[in-house]
Amino acid sequence: MSVVVEPVIVEVGDGIIEAFLSGDIDHKNAAAIRYDIDFAIERHKPKTLVLDFSKVEFMDSSGIGLIMGRFKKLSPIGGRLVVAGASGTIKKVMKIAGIEKLAELV
Repeated sequence: MSVVVEPVIVEVGDGIIEAFLSGDIDHKNAAAIRYDIDFAIERHKPKTLVLDFSKVEFMDSSGIGLIMGRFKKLSPIGGRLVVAGASGTIKKVMKIAGIEKLAELV
């Protein structure tokens, strides 16, 4: 028996969108993740977008691109980006890439 797990679950609240990412973020699934998050941003124009990486096991440069692209989507509407729950290695990659200049890492 196989189990399919969505790479992202998007929850919309009052002025906030939370995107719960899971599994691997790589070139194979980054486009689908971007689409789901961007759809919610365009529809709801959030004040804050939280990308929750607590269940992400692996991330390549597609994950950095995912964060940077969401920052660019939020900037024209004055939105704030928060990246939450990244594990040690993934958080280290984010810091090396300078994500702290674009998003709050919590």
